[in-house]
Amino acid sequence: MTITSDIVLDISKFDPENVTESTKEAAALLENITTSGTGWWEVGIEKYREMRELGQTSLPKPVYLPEALDGTVSSRDAGREIPIRIYKPDNGQPSKGIFLHYHGGGFVLATHKHSDSTLREYANKCQLTAISVGYRLAPEHPYPAAVHDASDAAEYMVDHAVEVYGGPLRFIDGESAGACLAALSALQLMRSRPSYKLSGLVLPYGLFDLALGLPTIATSTKPVMINFAIMERFNNAYVPGMSTAELKHPSVSPLYEDLQALAAASEIGSLPPALFLCGTEDPLLDDTIMMSSKWSIAGGEAIVKFYSGATHGFTAFLGLPVADEANAVTLEFMQEKLSDSA
Repeated sequence: MTITSDIVLDISKFDPENVTESTKEAAALLENITTSGTGWWEVGIEKYREMRELGQTSLPKPVYLPEALDGTVSSRDAGREIPIRIYKPDNGQPSKGIFLHYHGGGFVLATHKHSDSTLREYANKCQLTAISVGYRLAPEHPYPAAVHDASDAAEYMVDHAVEVYGGPLRFIDGESAGACLAALSALQLMRSRPSYKLSGLVLPYGLFDLALGLPTIATSTKPVMINFAIMERFNNAYVPGMSTAELKHPSVSPLYEDLQALAAASEIGSLPPALFLCGTEDPLLDDTIMMSSKWSIAGGEAIVKFYSGATHGFTAFLGLPVADEANAVTLEFMQEKLSDSA
């Protein structure tokens, strides 16, 4: 009898021989962007944001689509509203629900208005009202400001999306730091709205452990979008002065949540289905491996897709074959989950 493993990975995804030339070229481009550009910590965050808007950083100038609308949702803070960016399906047909997005950027960079192309893609391909949340950014607004805004927006959608937008909250999505907020928001909904059932979560290359202690990030030195030193700078802005124990609190790092207990306590009895995407050369690879494994152990459906040789942020490179493959998988996941809930 042959002994088989209880955990099965497609090891071929981690074989360097399977990395395509286009993926290698994209990684080299990202490394050049990271090393040749000015760091936000070098010029100050306010100046860097101005440069970003003007296209004066190593990243492309943001593109704003005229079809996208600006709006707000209620905050827990009296007299304050949370800005959102809304993209409705171009065909004018009724929406099937809400796709709620939290942008990446280490809780410091980018804005909800930088996601118009992403919103349009999911609005039109899945017939959803796609909404990006303008959560507060560090260092002006350190933890827990971003978490509060993310959770407030998700709870607002559960309570009001049908009457305001014509369909319920279906998906929560976020990349990198945005994936952290997406996971925290979904877990908060299980506590505050225990009878509510999400269709799914989409979590590309998520940051789930802000203690930065997992091997792939703790030992990363190559400057390809992020590495340990860069992530420490983000942490110094977002969670300044926090001890390792504080960083491992489940309200900060969702990796440390007791997912089994949370699922058992909910009226639904399970975690929402989740799609995890990550490149094999991403310093946050271990975050995805650990979080998705815990998700499965807690009885949640966790679909995990690895992309050979891809680095952090690879899905943003539309037209790159590995990015197009990941984006196609995301659309397939969402369309399948919408069919399941129809």
